[in-house]
Amino acid sequence: MAEKPASEQSRWTIPFALFVAVLGVSSSAPLVKLADAPAPAVAAYRMLFSALMLLPVVAWRHRAELAAMRRSDLLRCIAAGVLLGFHFLSWFTSLDYTTVASAVTLTTLQPLFAFVLAYVMFGERLRFKAFLGAALSIAGAMIIGWGDIAVSGMALFGDALALLGAALATGYFFVGFRARQHLSLNAYTFLIYSAAAVVLFAYCLTLDVPLGGYAHSDWAVFVGLAIFPTLLGHSVFNWSMRWVSATVISVVVLCEPIGASALAWLIFGTLPQISHYIGGAGVLVGVLIFMRYRNPPPSVSGAG
Repeated sequence: MAEKPASEQSRWTIPFALFVAVLGVSSSAPLVKLADAPAPAVAAYRMLFSALMLLPVVAWRHRAELAAMRRSDLLRCIAAGVLLGFHFLSWFTSLDYTTVASAVTLTTLQPLFAFVLAYVMFGERLRFKAFLGAALSIAGAMIIGWGDIAVSGMALFGDALALLGAALATGYFFVGFRARQHLSLNAYTFLIYSAAAVVLFAYCLTLDVPLGGYAHSDWAVFVGLAIFPTLLGHSVFNWSMRWVSATVISVVVLCEPIGASALAWLIFGTLPQISHYIGGAGVLVGVLIFMRYRNPPPSVSGAG
């Protein structure tokens, strides 16, 4: 998607919006860490409150769109919402065992999972430089894991949950992509968040996870997760794509581990270990290289 002319927006508006979005998504992990409620309940209420905040807009502007939507798109939205719900479940649970820096950095490996799916489903080819970037990212992830296992075996378990969360998020994007082509952003995200909320509340009820009796601070975290990382984070990124390319957004999103680690330091006074700095740098640089050279050269671009 080509970038729109800068004259369409103030030269300060888009950079400021992207800065706000990075701060928004960066707040997710620290907010989850602040909650005393179990991870499944945190994830369920985040999705519920996100859907409820979109409900007035959807009811006012998108009722006809939802009434006329195709059954196949509805089923895709439900499936994508289930994957998104379990993404948040695994990722939020990972924060009970590992650090903010580890969990957020490992989640940036999503482009590598996306390539694996694209290779399996479409036979997508990979250039050698992109392969080197992927190898560097994997090496960085291993350094983070090595540093965490030196702290405790449970920290490594948390890292594995964060990687599972990244894989589930990739599946969510792949499954929902077709439906997103036929639906507006508000209608699509409302359906996704609603489906995710339903599956997460069902999970909580099945495993007897408490859904009430939480402190006021926990309810504030639930609402904060819906406002900051969801509406002021992901939604602002989606809005910004009207003026900047998806590639630019993808690169900006890689600032999330830096923002999340900075917020964790300000809130909890915890600094990343040396392994987080080294491994995190490897992951982020590797992902940048991977995204830069992922597309095959023109002579093989028709593969798959």
